[in-house]
Amino acid sequence: MMVFSTPFWKKFEFAALLLALALAMPAQLAAQTHGIDVRRATVTTADDHYLLEADIDIILSAPLEDALHKGIPLYFLLEFEMVRSRWYWFNDKAVSRQQQYRLQFNALTRQYRIGVGAFYQNFPTLAEALQIMTRVRRREDLELGTLSKGTSYMAGLRLRLDTSQLPKPFNLNALGSREWNIGSDWARWAVTP
Repeated sequence: MMVFSTPFWKKFEFAALLLALALAMPAQLAAQTHGIDVRRATVTTADDHYLLEADIDIILSAPLEDALHKGIPLYFLLEFEMVRSRWYWFNDKAVSRQQQYRLQFNALTRQYRIGVGAFYQNFPTLAEALQIMTRVRRREDLELGTLSKGTSYMAGLRLRLDTSQLPKPFNLNALGSREWNIGSDWARWAVTP
């Protein structure tokens, strides 16, 4: 009885193919990696204010960088909320704040510009401009009685590209593309003042 097996050189050919695929995948994944991720977020509360601190990773996709270099401003929205859960009714949203960032590129000066409200600042590189959004340090004053002492709240934070602020032709691109629709998931954690 004769048993047929795979020739010796075919086994090495298959192993070489697997090795080539394994080496090509990290480069392909690195090229596709983009998005926003909240790495760390904390809230320190006092009687009349709270201090929000967060570190966020932002990697723009190639189409977003291309649009930015063509003069299209990108608007990012930082959303923060503190919710008190209630078993007998809907949750009570005690604090809800939004901060809009405007990122744009000036082709004449070759500088990036970040706008927060009425304040603007120029930067020589995109990485330096994005650093303003990646390190959030905010103090917010609260009305008296907004937060109850000893009550547990669920804080939430996210940063996302505000696609409603894009020009209309780019809004269509944003509807069906992950490269245009970047944003972090809600980062949630418990806070007890």
